[in-house]
Amino acid sequence: MRLFLIAVLAAFALPALADEVRPTISVTGEGRAEAVPDMATISLGARHEAETAGEALRASSEAVTAVLARLSEAGVEARDVQTSGLSISPRWSQRYSDNRPPEIIGFVASNTVTVRVRDLDSLGALIDVLVVEDGANSLGGISFGLQDPRAAQDAARRAAVADARARADLYAEEAGVSVGQVLAISETARAAPVMRGVMMEAAMASDMPVPVARGELELTAQVQMVFAI
Repeated sequence: MRLFLIAVLAAFALPALADEVRPTISVTGEGRAEAVPDMATISLGARHEAETAGEALRASSEAVTAVLARLSEAGVEARDVQTSGLSISPRWSQRYSDNRPPEIIGFVASNTVTVRVRDLDSLGALIDVLVVEDGANSLGGISFGLQDPRAAQDAARRAAVADARARADLYAEEAGVSVGQVLAISETARAAPVMRGVMMEAAMASDMPVPVARGELELTAQVQMVFAI
């Protein structure tokens, strides 16, 4: 008898649950914000060849020691300098006559550091000094970023929300309905800041030994929103 009453109550509850299902509209909004970078990350170091591994390592170490000292003198903090590569490898001969295998004829040592430079106005001159005077003979690359990207990222998020709302309004208007309250909102994984093809002439000062163009960064955000209709 109890099971019968439960079945009857469930039968009456199903239509009520069905009535609670609300029509919705789900959209994805995208937002972008631009910002001028205020920090650069460079990878540089020293690569030397010698007859012995010890001599090669000693030469590269001396050059990198001079680089580290120069960075400290320039005001670059220790937390912004990190060893990112250290290797020693043999150099082989290319002789294959008389069926003789290649022989080790020397060694190559490489020592690389990654540096964050927060004073971009000094970047070009700093690179020039490190390479010309302090013995750094390898430059792996340079990338630009923001020391505090929150303001620009929040601007991209606001733009994403506005874009989602505009899309919802457009779809609802075309469908002959109206947009109600927000039922759900979630942020999807955002892409890393990317460089835009905009050159800042002020960053190309003529007195820089190594001209550096910082350009402009573009930050993006993507949000998924569900609206009642």
